[in-house]
Amino acid sequence: MPFMINIPLTIAPLIVYNIIAFGLLGPEPGNPWVLPVATIQLPSDARWSLLLGDLMIAASLFLLFIEVVKATRVGRGAVLDHILSTLVFVVFLVEFLVVGEAATSVFFTLMLISMFDMIAGFTIAINAARRDVAFGPGDHA
Repeated sequence: MPFMINIPLTIAPLIVYNIIAFGLLGPEPGNPWVLPVATIQLPSDARWSLLLGDLMIAASLFLLFIEVVKATRVGRGAVLDHILSTLVFVVFLVEFLVVGEAATSVFFTLMLISMFDMIAGFTIAINAARRDVAFGPGDHA
């Protein structure tokens, strides 16, 4: 079970995107990312529609928050987490460049979220390690 903690949560949007984009839940004509999930009447009498693409991005940002909190952990598991986050970003990047169904602004934004996860993980780990280094009596890092 400890290995499951190290799996980056940003892999979930990648999997869900591919399931929807390749029609594994059934064929959907047109661009599925512009389908409204919910429409709300606002007090201003304007109608706001939450699109499927917006929902994917919002969910991914929530997962990014959890990943940033996970990045504050120290130990051997943290290194594995950083490596797996890098692999998830590489998969996003390769798919964006090579697969036509991934050439959308939704996928590009999900890829950026994955990149931020990777960079934040390394940055937090480096800063945490810097605080743990002692150079000698009276020296401060």
